[in-house]
Amino acid sequence: MTSDDTFELYDLEVTVEGDEKDFVCRHHAGHAFRVEGEDLVFPEGGRFSMYALAALIPLLPAKERPTSPNDWMTTDALIACPDPNCGAKFRIRRTAKRILSHAECTVVPLGEKA
Repeated sequence: MTSDDTFELYDLEVTVEGDEKDFVCRHHAGHAFRVEGEDLVFPEGGRFSMYALAALIPLLPAKERPTSPNDWMTTDALIACPDPNCGAKFRIRRTAKRILSHAECTVVPLGEKA
């Protein structure tokens, strides 16, 4: 981080993994979407289960942020499908770092306490 109003977040890629014969839900191995800043980016015509997405969403902002090498958020990357009968897993992989500006993300002045 610098003394200006910029900060870093990781871009993420979330990919479906597993053996499709074990899938109950309509996942397909290799299907993926990206997280860029606050945006979920799906490939043209891409589909993703809203139930699986609901399980992943709480983890994505934490995975975007730099963490200690000892933090489980740094090391653990596989998330199980929320359907207990489905064998799909979702790998969250950090890709490039993105520089964002505080002023472009909020109207709350920098330094104002919540």
